[in-house]
Amino acid sequence: MAVFTKTLCTQKLNTWLAAEESIATGQSYQIGSRSLTRADLEAVREEIEYWAGKLAEVEAEEAAGGRNRLYHFVARDV
Repeated sequence: MAVFTKTLCTQKLNTWLAAEESIATGQSYQIGSRSLTRADLEAVREEIEYWAGKLAEVEAEEAAGGRNRLYHFVARDV
């Protein structure tokens, strides 16, 4: 059973994609004496990869009928 639901994975992935878009349009800016610096782009991309992987796991689990299946065969020459 997956720890994360497909909805949650999709929501988190979309959140991190939006964060990447925000960083791409302006990493930092200053208004008067105040300044804002956004998160590190590399860290955001790592999170995107993480949530994309989790989403793929959930989708694979759904396609396999509720669980990931792994079969192990041992070839024998009798």
